[in-house]
Amino acid sequence: MQRVNEHDLEYRNGDNGVKYLFRGPKIDWGVIRFKGGQTLGQHRHEQVEETFYFVKGEPLMKVNGEEFRVRQGDAFRMEPGDVHDIINDTGGDVDIVFIKDQFKPKDKIDVG
Repeated sequence: MQRVNEHDLEYRNGDNGVKYLFRGPKIDWGVIRFKGGQTLGQHRHEQVEETFYFVKGEPLMKVNGEEFRVRQGDAFRMEPGDVHDIINDTGGDVDIVFIKDQFKPKDKIDVG
């Protein structure tokens, strides 16, 4: 059994970015906070399935060339190979929960 409290951990960039709650051995699980104008960066995974649950905010979600305006409470599941990006084109913060189904930290491929 593992127990963590999100408030005991730090975002990658201080007050924003990725914050992992669990890293392996079987899944990656955490939260993301984007400030206005920030983006996840377009990428895909070769083997990992990734799910995003939007807790706060209404950013733009891009998946395989399609654009979706997120509503609070939306969830998106990416299959391996799905090219995706999250763009906070709003003035407020966006809070997201993410889960990756396999712990494969080198599975991410940036797509330019």
